Amino acid sequence: MDKKFIALMVLFVVVFGVFVTTTLFSKNFSGFARASGAADPSAQTSLIFAWPLTAKVGDKVEVNVFVRSASNAPLDKKQVKLTTNFGSISGSPESIAESDKTGKVSFVLTSDAAGMAELSAFVSSNVQLAQKVTVKFE
Repeated sequence: MDKKFIALMVLFVVVFGVFVTTTLFSKNFSGFARASGAADPSAQTSLIFAWPLTAKVGDKVEVNVFVRSASNAPLDKKQVKLTTNFGSISGSPESIAESDKTGKVSFVLTSDAAGMAELSAFVSSNVQLAQKVTVKFE
């Protein structure tokens, strides 16, 4: 009788193990080893904002870039390069900074002359944001 009981217990443990494995891990096991795209910046969901959009010559314009993944999650510690065709960002036509835990990077745009500045942002030096911002200095 003890041999039958041990055999039933082993059978129960094996069946229970298979049940738990298939229930908890219903995804393919290859998905666990594959790298997730959640940490990759998205050109479509990342945002760039500037305020004010019309400024006087010499005034400071705050420019914020929000780095997001394809699932719209904020990404931290990503290098963001902001470029302009007019005016200067921290004294040069481009500036590089790292995103914080909310995915935000702040820059300051200034100009010593009247004109239109078009701003473009690049994340991790290879992903250009789909959105661009234009600031008018008068």
